[in-house]
Amino acid sequence: MPVLKRLLKDIPAVMGFLIIAMIILTAIFAWQVAPLPTEVYGSNILERLQPPSPDHLFGTDALGRDIFSRVLVGTRSALTIALSVVILAMAIGVPMGLYAGYASGWAAELVMRLTDIFLAVPQLILALAVAQILSRGLESAMIALAMTYWPFFARTVFAEVQRTKTSLFVEALEGLGASPLRIAVCHLLPNVAAPIIVRATLGMGFTILTSATLGFLGIGATPPSPDWGLMIAESRQYLPESWWYSTFPGLAILVTVLGFNLLGDGLRDIVDPRLRRSR
Repeated sequence: MPVLKRLLKDIPAVMGFLIIAMIILTAIFAWQVAPLPTEVYGSNILERLQPPSPDHLFGTDALGRDIFSRVLVGTRSALTIALSVVILAMAIGVPMGLYAGYASGWAAELVMRLTDIFLAVPQLILALAVAQILSRGLESAMIALAMTYWPFFARTVFAEVQRTKTSLFVEALEGLGASPLRIAVCHLLPNVAAPIIVRATLGMGFTILTSATLGFLGIGATPPSPDWGLMIAESRQYLPESWWYSTFPGLAILVTVLGFNLLGDGLRDIVDPRLRRSR
């Protein structure tokens, strides 16, 4: 396949794919590969704040829990949050962008003005405001992130549909009497699928980072959940002596976000060569 061949020639994209594959496998088999699964939620005060060692590769936290095991299990939580948020944001943003891009009139204009209002506010600030309105918890954080990320899908789909709807095949379908719904869903949507996939891939990394930020601020996951952002928040009072407490969850966030960004950039280069990175 030409697309696959071009992707394989992009070394950063291949690296991103390998990182994501490793992260996904880790999430699936987290409980099986965790060296001390009983210490993910339990505690062992006698082993608290132990530095990295053969027994605890990433050290232990303030309750004596194995940080390496908690980071591995936290991978599943991070991917679940990111995937749920991106799917929910797509379910909201893609239909709105598709409608606004193909239709005309005040309703379509209203959709895009609403999108612009959401985009005008930084996502983190808006997510914090929405999460504060809702009750504290992981579900509230996911809803807040989805409610602030859908405009990116709506704007992407709107721009692509605006460009595609002037094509000859659309005019031919209209001339044959095809309904607007059929044209939009069966013909325009498949032609804008590639940018949606790119936006979703980049959104996975950004959502993981934002979710960790909410957890750090005490709005997302709650103890004793092995959430990366929450783990970093709990480590603040033990820095800099217990440096490992925050370092390894932070590295997990860094590597995961980097993987999605590298793959997303590679897919973007294939979808739109005009945006190709300089080599």
